[in-house]
Amino acid sequence: MKLAIIAVPIFAFAEAFVGLGLFVSGALLVIASSIVYENELLGITGISSLAFVGALLGDQAGFYIGKWAGPYFQETQFAKKRKSTMQKASNMIANYGNYVIFVGRFFPAIRSIIPAMLGVAGFNSLKFLILDLLACFLWCFALGAITIGIGIIL
Repeated sequence: MKLAIIAVPIFAFAEAFVGLGLFVSGALLVIASSIVYENELLGITGISSLAFVGALLGDQAGFYIGKWAGPYFQETQFAKKRKSTMQKASNMIANYGNYVIFVGRFFPAIRSIIPAMLGVAGFNSLKFLILDLLACFLWCFALGAITIGIGIIL
């Protein structure tokens, strides 16, 4: 059971990390959080804090991988063939980047991709950190509410 405590930040990281999040479902995080909560291993504040750290680290790692890989990615045949699409994505990020961070955090299908895309697009690192801190904080409240809700249902 105590292994479930370790699973919370690991699953939060995995579902947020670029690429890996496409294969690791947020349902695993909800299950681990529910096990921890129902067995009274940690309260909602502790669970949310662990998930916050994991999610933030996953987002930040993805962002910096995108920032590092961006120049190389732009030179690939894939990117060159899709230059107009890449430009549209870059323009969208430039115009709506702040909102994209929040939207991405709450939609599992794109959660792990958005930070890397922002890094590739050259989004400001400090601005991303500040907005990501807020987005992860809000997301942790949602995770806590879901965990409590499942506890009430069970």
